[in-house]
Amino acid sequence: MRALVVYAHPVPESFGAALRDTVIAALERGGHEVRLVDLNAIGFDPVMSADERRHYHDTGVNEIPVADQIAHIKWCEMLVFVYPTWWYGLPAILKGWLDRVWVPHVAFIMPTETQGIRPNMQHIRRIVAVTSCGATWWLSKWVGEPGKRTLLRGIRPLCHPLCRTTYMAIYRMDTVSAGERTRYLDKVRRRIERL
Repeated sequence: MRALVVYAHPVPESFGAALRDTVIAALERGGHEVRLVDLNAIGFDPVMSADERRHYHDTGVNEIPVADQIAHIKWCEMLVFVYPTWWYGLPAILKGWLDRVWVPHVAFIMPTETQGIRPNMQHIRRIVAVTSCGATWWLSKWVGEPGKRTLLRGIRPLCHPLCRTTYMAIYRMDTVSAGERTRYLDKVRRRIERL
């Protein structure tokens, strides 16, 4: 499969970078063709401008500011998100990427009076989210895991009808031992290699 890894973390030496590298290596070992979009490294601007918002529904015009990113999502069959969970949700740069790149007539067809929103990313057959959370498992569940829901419930309906999802998280990230982090990296590697 053609796998697009969308990575969001501003610190090059972070645990997130270790997750990113583990994911990419495991995908390549699994025979997948991999592209990486490192949102912080490319200086992606998560802020939708007033002009972009004015033309949000204008086919073609809404693609111009992020044409390179749209080319990536049109290319891939698998989307792999690697990111830290901050305030129970997605980092702003990743949320902004979704806002600006997953636009009408690219990711979905706008509803009409007789039809609801129609998916336009049917070529995407797998969505994977790999994250780290500072909160405990139970607190994350209690809050509702909005980041997880955005990626696995919000994006999935825009993809292939049989699109499969995978979610992996390490909780209590700030207090777990080095051994627990290593075990999580190992778990991520094993699960990604099996995709």
